[in-house]
Amino acid sequence: MSDRACIIYRYDGSFAGFLTCVYESFYRKEVPADIVDVHFEQFFLYPVTDIESSDEKAKKLYTSLQRKLSEQTAEYIYHGFLCARYQKEILLYNFIRKLYRRGASFADCLADPDARAVYEATKQLYNEAHSFKEFARFTETDGALVAVIAPKNRVLPLLANHFADRYNAETFMIYDETHKEGLVYQGGRFEILPIADLKLPPMAQEEAHYRQLWQTFFDAIAIEARKNPKLQQSFMPKRYWKHLPEMQDKALSEGEGRRYLGN
Repeated sequence: MSDRACIIYRYDGSFAGFLTCVYESFYRKEVPADIVDVHFEQFFLYPVTDIESSDEKAKKLYTSLQRKLSEQTAEYIYHGFLCARYQKEILLYNFIRKLYRRGASFADCLADPDARAVYEATKQLYNEAHSFKEFARFTETDGALVAVIAPKNRVLPLLANHFADRYNAETFMIYDETHKEGLVYQGGRFEILPIADLKLPPMAQEEAHYRQLWQTFFDAIAIEARKNPKLQQSFMPKRYWKHLPEMQDKALSEGEGRRYLGN
């Protein structure tokens, strides 16, 4: 493959679109200076080539990753794409090129800056997904359970199996308001769908009652003498508080601003 070309690939922002960019790069034997999605707003010094997403080409590239490297490595690359890291596309592109040259074991070569950057990004993704397994709070709405979260990374694919197993007899949705998409589960199947805006109906009186009971319980188990704000925030960072009932209504109405768990 030739040296890095003075060209930028622009794609639709999907994983299939990104894989298509990688496929086209290999096919054309050119190395793009950058890969950006259509929402990226910046003045470009190099000419931009729009790469149309192709499910066929994406599947060929992903199958190649599975066969020449491993299924685990291919999934690892997908998880890297879910991360919120700036310029993740060109990072993953460089990472994939090195993987093809050096084999699947390169993913563990943390002395390499690209391998280390992917590792650190996916570690943040996994940690955040684990946190939302604990911090997602569901509200019953019209016979379905709905939770709203605001993650930095696109964690819904990593949450799907966990909540599908946990609430297998329910109909539920987890809405990611950061990335405007929802994990919808019904009848033993789940799907992640784009949702531009979510407007929930007013909370039912019974649901409000149960929230109040939960807040009362949360306060009752707190031990005043053992309040430790810094320790609490290390386990429950403030950015999660917006959608946690136990951290909202009563604290705001009483002007407390926060509520602490005992350590």
